[in-house]
Amino acid sequence: MSQTQNSFHGLGIAPKILDILSKNRFTVPTPIQRQCIPFAIEQKDVIGIAQTGTGKTLAFGIPMIQCLAQNNGKGLVLVPTRELAIQVNQALQKITSDMNMKTAVLIGGEPMARQWKQVKLNPDIIVATPGRLIDHLNQRSVNFRKTRIMVLDEADRMLDMGFLPQIKTVFSHLPEQRQTMIFSATMPAEIVSVAARYMKLPVRIEVAPPGTAPTEVSQELFFVDSMDKTKLLLNILSETHGSVLVFTRTKFSAKKLTKQIRQAGVHSAIELHSNRSQRQRRDAMEGFRIGRYRVLVATDIAARGIDVTGIELVVNYDLPANGEDYVHR
Repeated sequence: MSQTQNSFHGLGIAPKILDILSKNRFTVPTPIQRQCIPFAIEQKDVIGIAQTGTGKTLAFGIPMIQCLAQNNGKGLVLVPTRELAIQVNQALQKITSDMNMKTAVLIGGEPMARQWKQVKLNPDIIVATPGRLIDHLNQRSVNFRKTRIMVLDEADRMLDMGFLPQIKTVFSHLPEQRQTMIFSATMPAEIVSVAARYMKLPVRIEVAPPGTAPTEVSQELFFVDSMDKTKLLLNILSETHGSVLVFTRTKFSAKKLTKQIRQAGVHSAIELHSNRSQRQRRDAMEGFRIGRYRVLVATDIAARGIDVTGIELVVNYDLPANGEDYVHR
């Protein structure tokens, strides 16, 4: 491999940001980072197709931060879920904190007043979920006159969740002269349509065929009667000592299954779904990440973009609605 492939050098990244990456022990770019960053730094529109967990945040974050630092202006990152917004913001702050740049997170489930205070601090980058961002637009607490870079992250998930009208509304408030980047694990027709309408000659970068499962993941299939699924799961949990992520199809199933797991003696189990408060959801994700909870029982809210390293086992207790959701899980 060449020096460029082995490191972030040679991708057009400014020396100060290279120093920050080194300090944070980011040494070898992932394929999506290596291919996207040079085009994005040149302020080209980019469509990046890569599986969840492949480093997409820095693929757009590094060029965004560099371009804003050099040319002023603002950046906007739109993501489908609260959890992903928090995670993206944390990743960006590893660089912005040393660049004298501010970020703000605008998500549902948190007081508007607290977010107004963030916005009044004139952040350089806003990370938001579509619904809450529209709330702020309606109350005129944000404007995008100076927005130079727009990113849609996990775009296919946002469309799955019915956010296309909100996405169109946001685009209608953006300046014509801007850079637009879309990142997605799959490339459905709706995203092609969005790209055609809102992007200028985008560079398409694909590091894995859409809808393919990671090759390094070992997969097993168990045929079992529905009434015996919980017993089988408990047996599997008893033989597993690391972190386990269990997916259910409904919020009711997640809550019920978490209770059954705890009653079976696995007290470090927690549920994650949209009926939980923002504080509870954040506690569940952070607790699972640091090992306070060994078992996380979740609906598909956690399937995309949530970066938790060291998970030993992922269990599809209920089959997902389609093959793409299986890949994201």
